[in-house]
Amino acid sequence: MQTNFTEEQLRDPETSVANLILRTCVHCGFCTATCPTFVLLGDELDSPRGRIYLIKDMLENQRPASEEVVRHVDRCLSCLSCMSTCPSGVHYMHLVDHARTYIEATYRRPWHDRAMRRMLGAVLPRPALLRLALRGAKIARPLARAIPGNSVPAQRLRAMLKLAPASLPAKGAAERPGVHRAVGTRRGRVALLAGCAQNVLDPAINDATIRLLTRMGVEVVVAEGAGCCGALTHHMGQHDPAMHAAAANIAAWSREIAGEGLDAIVINTSGCGTTVKDYGFMFRTAPDAQRVQAEAVSALAADISEYLTRIGYAPSRPAPGLTVAYHAACSLQHGQKILNEPKTLLRKAGFTVKEPAEGHLCCGSAGTYNVMQPEIAGRLRERKLGNIKATKPDLIAAGNIGCMTQLAGDALPVVHTVQLLDWMAGGPAPQGIAAKSGG
Repeated sequence: MQTNFTEEQLRDPETSVANLILRTCVHCGFCTATCPTFVLLGDELDSPRGRIYLIKDMLENQRPASEEVVRHVDRCLSCLSCMSTCPSGVHYMHLVDHARTYIEATYRRPWHDRAMRRMLGAVLPRPALLRLALRGAKIARPLARAIPGNSVPAQRLRAMLKLAPASLPAKGAAERPGVHRAVGTRRGRVALLAGCAQNVLDPAINDATIRLLTRMGVEVVVAEGAGCCGALTHHMGQHDPAMHAAAANIAAWSREIAGEGLDAIVINTSGCGTTVKDYGFMFRTAPDAQRVQAEAVSALAADISEYLTRIGYAPSRPAPGLTVAYHAACSLQHGQKILNEPKTLLRKAGFTVKEPAEGHLCCGSAGTYNVMQPEIAGRLRERKLGNIKATKPDLIAAGNIGCMTQLAGDALPVVHTVQLLDWMAGGPAPQGIAAKSGG
């Protein structure tokens, strides 16, 4: 694609990267076939190629974002399916992330949109605030259907209340910083990204991760000062809060690297993993010391399925006789290019693994997307669940808390992959699974 940025524009590092990405695109349109919003809506501007044209025009002309640009960029899930499809290697993720930051700097959203985004950006990354908000949502949840009208604010409020859990679990082992010692001879030492929303919504995932790793001889550190990865705010164009969160993690893990050292930074939320693995890019223009630390952190980041494969996971219990529909989170399959490890591990643990049709299409969670774009997210959820049910599974396994929350509430248990692996290696049965297995 030909671009027409001036030399002065290209001195800006963000514009320079955008220029290189745009020039990679050859207009082929392969991305349209695998883009969830184009598949649903059939609008070229709701495809990666269409959005690329809108972003190019906006950036080249240095004009404030228009309502049209904002509408179509907001509809993008950042599922990155287009990056898996693109034969030219267009790095759409970096382009759309830059566009979102540009939009937030140049476009004044309606008051209700600004208020919702600020609220989500302030609450979701902070476990204490999120826990408080969810307690309030639990009280208000029965009233969701009574919210009048079909305005955007009403739709979003209903979606948010619907997603709120009926009850909150007790705090887990990763809620506070600390060291979880290896059982027996120590064969490795890792940091665990405890995260933010997952620690509140389903702390059993972190508990299972710690149990499994320590049982395998790996010491697990929840580092002081580490918290939200920054993905939630980053994908809303809230650049400064995202960079602040990422910088805190880089500093916290760098202290561990400089101390006793780390073999890996293990992440069991694939959306977070995609972002942490991108820290090197995000901090490419930072002062040398911080840039080097960011690159080191990105190099050490590993999804839990990657790390378990690396150290040789093995079950200790007989096969449970259960069929699992494996839901491949977009951030895992498209963002991190991890395709086989989770399925191989589940089969090794004794599960029959089924892969639903259209596995490349997003479930509609996408961070805050199921709140901000509830109509499209709902259609994607129903499509995904229909494909999953066609495999006639006993349960759904996934590697991302956002997907798990999106797919929950439809009779089939939704369990994190690591919980199933922990169970088959000596841990407790995940909630809702014991009865199905007879255990």
